[in-house]
Amino acid sequence: METTISRRAIAMLRAVAAGRGEIGYGAEPDLFVDGLPCCDQYAAHALAHGGFVRSERPGRPGLRMPAVLTAAGLALVAS
Repeated sequence: METTISRRAIAMLRAVAAGRGEIGYGAEPDLFVDGLPCCDQYAAHALAHGGFVRSERPGRPGLRMPAVLTAAGLALVAS
C-alpha cells in the first residue's frame, strides 16, 4: 500500500525535526509547532497514526510533550 505525504505534512515533520513540535494528548494526538496548533490537524493525526511522529515520552490527557520523529519520519524528511 502506497501512502502519499503532502508537502504540508513534510513541513510539519521538518518542524518536529528542528525541535519545534509538541504532541498534545487528547482524543487524538494533536501537533503544535512553536506553541501554536497546526493548521492541518487531519495531517497531524495521520502522521502520528502512521508512525512518523510520536511524543518524546508518555503523557496524560491535557498535557503537551515534545514531539520527535520516528525512523520512518526521519526517512521521509531525508528523502
